[in-house]
Amino acid sequence: QVQLVESGGGLVQPGGSLRLSCAASGTIFLMGWYRQAPGKQRELVAEISSGGSTNYADSVKGRFTISRDNAKNTVYVQMNSLKPEDTAVYYCTARNFYGKSFWGQGTQVTVSS
Repeated sequence: QVQLVESGGGLVQPGGSLRLSCAASGTIFLMGWYRQAPGKQRELVAEISSGGSTNYADSVKGRFTISRDNAKNTVYVQMNSLKPEDTAVYYCTARNFYGKSFWGQGTQVTVSS
């Protein structure tokens, strides 16, 4: 069983920045972030493989950057130029080499003036 510990959410003004972190307790193939806004489905934000391949939602390309530290089993997402529509609960996700997925508890990101 993989445990995921998220940190870094909070309240930020439009145009501001936040960095989310997620540490996994085991060896992980794919790590990433999803988000869910009120009344909407959970959607992919960004993901990164153990080899460094990345995938981003179109809505965050150019503003968010995902990275990982394999030695620490930790994934980060640097979120810049935040918009009110980025407001959501952000969930860390991880998939091991057997294809099993795990989810974090979620961290709230609120973009508001």
